Amino acid sequence: MRLRPAPWTAAALAVVLVSAPLPPASSVSVAAPSKGADDRQRDYAEAARAHGVPESVLLGVSYLESRWDANRGLPSTSAGFGPMHLTDATAAARPHHSESREDPRGDDSRRPRALPAPAPEPGVPAESLRTLERAAELTGRSPESLRTDPAVNILGGAALLADYQRRLGAPPSDDPAQWYGAVARYSGAADKGSARAFADEVYQVIRDGAARTTDDGHPVRLASAPDVRPLRELLERLGLRAPAPGPVECPKTVSCEWIPAPYQKLGEGDGDYGNHDLSDRPKNQKIEYIVVHDTEEYYDRTLQLVQNPAYVSWHYTLRSQDGHIAQHVRAKDVAWHAGNWYVNAKAIGLEHEGFLARGGAWYTEAMYRTSAKLVRHLARKHRVPLDRAHILGHDNVPGTVPGTVQGMHEDPGPYWDWAHYFDLLGAPLRASGGRRAESVMIRPGYESNRPYYYGCDPAAPTAACPPHGSASVWLRTEPREDAPLVKDIGKHPTGDSLYSVYDHSARATTGQRYAVAGREGDWTAIWYLGQKAWFHNPPGARTAVPSRGMLVTPKPGKTGVPVYGRAYPEPEAYPPGIPPQPITPLQYTFAAGQKYTVGRVATSEYYRAVTFDAAAHQVVRGKLRYYQIQFGHRVMFVNADDVTLTLD
Repeated sequence: MRLRPAPWTAAALAVVLVSAPLPPASSVSVAAPSKGADDRQRDYAEAARAHGVPESVLLGVSYLESRWDANRGLPSTSAGFGPMHLTDATAAARPHHSESREDPRGDDSRRPRALPAPAPEPGVPAESLRTLERAAELTGRSPESLRTDPAVNILGGAALLADYQRRLGAPPSDDPAQWYGAVARYSGAADKGSARAFADEVYQVIRDGAARTTDDGHPVRLASAPDVRPLRELLERLGLRAPAPGPVECPKTVSCEWIPAPYQKLGEGDGDYGNHDLSDRPKNQKIEYIVVHDTEEYYDRTLQLVQNPAYVSWHYTLRSQDGHIAQHVRAKDVAWHAGNWYVNAKAIGLEHEGFLARGGAWYTEAMYRTSAKLVRHLARKHRVPLDRAHILGHDNVPGTVPGTVQGMHEDPGPYWDWAHYFDLLGAPLRASGGRRAESVMIRPGYESNRPYYYGCDPAAPTAACPPHGSASVWLRTEPREDAPLVKDIGKHPTGDSLYSVYDHSARATTGQRYAVAGREGDWTAIWYLGQKAWFHNPPGARTAVPSRGMLVTPKPGKTGVPVYGRAYPEPEAYPPGIPPQPITPLQYTFAAGQKYTVGRVATSEYYRAVTFDAAAHQVVRGKLRYYQIQFGHRVMFVNADDVTLTLD
């Protein structure tokens, strides 16, 4: 979700469109060790020994921060560097997003008032955003080496843990259980619940053990220690505040506090209010979606924005450093976040602290894990299937009518690791069906899949982004690397798709299912926005797997059928006093002979909520049925009467 307008001018954007470079001949690279294969494991052992920290504690903290990855010395979404996530807010970039013009409420009948909200004051970065500075003092190493050299970074993290242990007055013990307070302090949390949740998760990693190969090719292993029982009473020595009380709807295993978004009148008129709508879900409408956003802003400033009654809203904000959650809107109520009123009325929105690209291209393991726990809890409670037809990115939400398509958002973008996220959800994205299945699920190996993108650095808008694991694959007009990207006439009515990190016009992403349109050598074609779209899918390095499911195609005799951005009722369904909402096709063509995968059967509904008095709100239900299909990067809808449904 974009919380502030982008700094692009029309002239600057024109330069990017004209001068953006094409990708190199090969834009995929595989991680390789920069040193000996065992060196990273040795780095942890030596740093632990140098500062008297149990190696398991150092490995556990690092795993929860970065999964032991180096991330090429680039900052995380909360200004953290290296395997130990040492923070340096002064080095992080300022917010940026594409020049989207999306109306977050997404309802033609009432637009939010007073957008955008005034920018919050930046203030002084908290101590938790300046741990790299302290690590430099403790180790005598330069800030640059702490950012870019993984071994030095690990040494700095060990020094911080030892410093926290001393400041607590706790002994420098070999027993991991004695380090609970220092681990909690490492979270950077200002409240007791967040610090406890972070430390508990670290000790769960220590008990379970872990093993993986890092993004730069080093195998690292943490042996399981199931008998470790941390001394939680050490948490009391930190003197942290209690989290804000309130009616939070979170699992008990996470840190969650209530920071409400205001439901408030802004003027004299009954329709002049913000920043969300009252409802009674799921009694009046089933919750069908959970939408993943990133904030394009730091956590504290994000909270300032959601508490502005003249701005917009979402249900939860998640902090990157430790995964702490703030809830703002009850699940029964409708937040204004996704840019499509049909989706908003049936969705819960989660904002994750971070930036699509600028300021960092990686999210902490702590936030992934907390988010997955929250989503799993919400999905179980509201019976939301754990698949990519129901767990959407903001970038998967369709425009409502042709005029809104171009302005829809692109977050969380190509660097969100959907495969890892679904592993944490307990719903791994796996193959189903045979090799010649009629549909496939996009499933590249995240670390080895490193497509070319540009636009990560606003100071050099046409420069290539640093190589990084990605959940997306490029889609081309022909089965060859130098073929043009497929076009998106909604996003670019008169131009070509871009290799910009902010342009998903010709990309398919992990977990999305598409109908197969052809196969040729190492290439597979899918039906995408009314055209054949080819992606590289060679044996031994598959970027898609077979996937069985429902498909639709136009009924016999139809040359094509319209697609829609929302599933609204027929005009006859509206009672007197409620204006019928138009059923307006989008600008795309679903032609005879094409097939698209079905994600869900969509009921035709419209939630009429345009007054501050919630007693006047009403759900309109129609007889029309729709199928939600994976039509492009975004989901869309077709009238069930227009298509034939088959099982692959």
